Amino acid sequence: MRLPIERDPKCPFDPPSALRALPPMSRLEFADGHLGWLATTMEAARAVLGDPRFSARPELKHAAVRSTMPSGPGRPAPPGFFAATDPPEHTRYRRLLTGQFTLRRMRVLEPRIERITADHLDAMAAAGPPADLMSAYALPIPSMVICELLGVPYEEHDFFQDRSRQIVGAGGDVAGASADLAGYLGELVHSKRAEPGDDLISGLACELTDEELVNVAMILLVAGHETTANMLALGVFALLAEGRPYEESMDEELLRWLSVLHLGGPSRAALEDVEVAGTPVRKGETVALSLPMINRDPAVFADPDVLDPGRPETRRHLSFGHGVHQCLGQQLARIELRIGYRALFERFPGLRLAVPATEVPLKHDAAVYGVGSLPVTWT
Repeated sequence: MRLPIERDPKCPFDPPSALRALPPMSRLEFADGHLGWLATTMEAARAVLGDPRFSARPELKHAAVRSTMPSGPGRPAPPGFFAATDPPEHTRYRRLLTGQFTLRRMRVLEPRIERITADHLDAMAAAGPPADLMSAYALPIPSMVICELLGVPYEEHDFFQDRSRQIVGAGGDVAGASADLAGYLGELVHSKRAEPGDDLISGLACELTDEELVNVAMILLVAGHETTANMLALGVFALLAEGRPYEESMDEELLRWLSVLHLGGPSRAALEDVEVAGTPVRKGETVALSLPMINRDPAVFADPDVLDPGRPETRRHLSFGHGVHQCLGQQLARIELRIGYRALFERFPGLRLAVPATEVPLKHDAAVYGVGSLPVTWT
């Protein structure tokens, strides 16, 4: 089968219906004709992500769909591109970065995140309804937070948002946007070495080369705001479209129910013959993961299609991954979502969609699923 990516406009928060009847491991034809696998259950996903016999290296993997990645195996990851490396190389980067993303350090950021959020709500209120929640609120908040964390001047946020969207979106100039980001970050790294500050780049300057620092910063910059921004906007869309009031316990359940990483999700290449969920996977075959299906696995989640903020097993979702590559910034993302959702609905209790739900543009063919824009109004 080819991976279906279009979702029913009447059910935009559910996985594509074609995935519903698939077994835990299904044969999948990748964009370049490679015959690999699609994992759709929690058991299969954990087996792949937690097994060192599977590799994250791009030169060994195939892309599930034609998107931002070229067809066929890619080039080896450049120094510092830790998300596309295996241990022991990955272990070195992970150890350095973990200290920058501790829960304690993320909680220190909370007052600043609350201030940034309040400032954007003030701006929305001053401009008056209607508003595009994506551009006015969901995108600039995590963008500003990650810029401050890395030590990037926020005046450059439009530049970073544009380049990041070209990298993870559909039809963007991936090579050109990556080169632009690398060039700017290279200059920033030089300035941080000359005048260190209280930021992540400065904190790693003594441990990493310039090239490593640029690539570490690029991954964190793109991943640090694009996923959170789409999750924030899509979560608001879901609550408004479903007519659900916001509850504090809703944050984690929305992460499970929506699964914004959807184009095959993370993928791994088998380094040797391995059996996954009773299915033999041969050396060299790529396994893609369908996070929307994995996070609605009925063997793990009771009534998985129901949005239930009281669900006791919610945190078993894999929206932040599993194994050695589990998302470094997950605690920061959780804090941003909690503050972003709560503050928005407290400030605008009469918030509602400004257009019918079926007219909200969805990003089916982007690596990160979400809305292109979210027109809202309020009383």
